[in-house]
Amino acid sequence: MAAARASRPMSLDCVAAQLFGVLWLAAVASGPWGVAASAAAGAEETPRCEDLRMGWCFLNFLTYICKDPKINDATQEPVNCTNYTAHVPCLPAPNIICKDSSGNETHFTGKEVGFYKVVPCRNVNGYSYKVAVALSLFLGWLGADRFYLGYPALGLLKFCTVGFCGIGSLIDFILISMQIVGPSDGSSYIIDYYGTRLIRLSITNETFRKTQLYP
Repeated sequence: MAAARASRPMSLDCVAAQLFGVLWLAAVASGPWGVAASAAAGAEETPRCEDLRMGWCFLNFLTYICKDPKINDATQEPVNCTNYTAHVPCLPAPNIICKDSSGNETHFTGKEVGFYKVVPCRNVNGYSYKVAVALSLFLGWLGADRFYLGYPALGLLKFCTVGFCGIGSLIDFILISMQIVGPSDGSSYIIDYYGTRLIRLSITNETFRKTQLYP
């Protein structure tokens, strides 16, 4: 009897707690929070095509595909390269509904252009990477590589000293091969668009700095 009497108040407390939880949920659902949540769910906006997720078409994750840029054979850069940027057309997947670049809501079939994606490109001015490496390898001791890249003073100095007795020619060959030394006008080498290119990383005030964790 004592055990039964001791367990009875505990069961009543559990029932009271559950009843309080149900009442609290009902109050929240009928209050301003519940109304706001319902309104937000019903007023879901059609996403812009630029905001589509790439590569997913499952559980309502949107997708698209962008075409490869058209490459200029002479410069090995996209044909519409301006101010270090170019644009490629992107096609949303079939049955995707989004707003195109004009703001119009469109039901795509997979063949229409939804938006244009920005891709980086480089400024070139006729200096070939292959020619520069070849000149540095075979005629570097005469300063031909420096003359070609627009450094006449260094080229003349290498010519008069036979490539600084060969040491300067070797150093220049390494620097040019690693694309550390480039044209004097600040432009980039002409290199195959899908070839091996050097990408310089720099730290600016807008660079995100991640805290280093050491063991």
